[in-house]
Amino acid sequence: MAFGYLFAACFSIVQEACLKKITELLYRLKAWVESFAAKSYATWALFLIAFVESSFFPIPPDVLLIALGVARPKRAFWYALVCTLGSVTGAFLGYYIGYAFYETIGSRIVDFYGFHDKFQFVLEKYRENAWTAIIVAGFTPIPYKVFTIAAGFRETIDLATLALASLVGRASRFFLVGGLLFLFGPAIHEYLNKYLERLTLALGILFVLGILAVKYLF
Repeated sequence: MAFGYLFAACFSIVQEACLKKITELLYRLKAWVESFAAKSYATWALFLIAFVESSFFPIPPDVLLIALGVARPKRAFWYALVCTLGSVTGAFLGYYIGYAFYETIGSRIVDFYGFHDKFQFVLEKYRENAWTAIIVAGFTPIPYKVFTIAAGFRETIDLATLALASLVGRASRFFLVGGLLFLFGPAIHEYLNKYLERLTLALGILFVLGILAVKYLF
């Protein structure tokens, strides 16, 4: 019994240390992404980060989008467009990972984001309404990459649906951020850093409720 408690305590300490290391790594990655705002190739970096975030990268491109928009608010909509194009293009990489490499690569990405037990749920949502599922995943803080990988898994949905729904979801998110930066500039910086995920989640919920209202009331 005593050995069991000791083992549990040691495991808890190791788990906490690993979590701390992962958190520190994510903060360093965030700072690294933000550092591109000062580079001459910042726009290309934004496109690339948006591209890889759609399939595996953990830091959302909003981080760099906000940094660039704060520095140059008048170009905020241009940055939002670059971000959207990079993200939608990257969705095809996520699709291909799910289609050709799910067992070796895709499943590990899904596990990393804690969606192993929810993967079948994602596939069910696709069967019910793939269009809505992708738009919501693209707009809200839900890991979009899990949905692009699931889209390619056994060709769950077609590429046209993925592309068009991703365009709507991702553009809605990034142009929302771009619009706020264009209107308010640096004044909105701290607010976006703190509350962006809550804001997009709330709007995503309203979007789903709107769809349900149309479906059941009309």
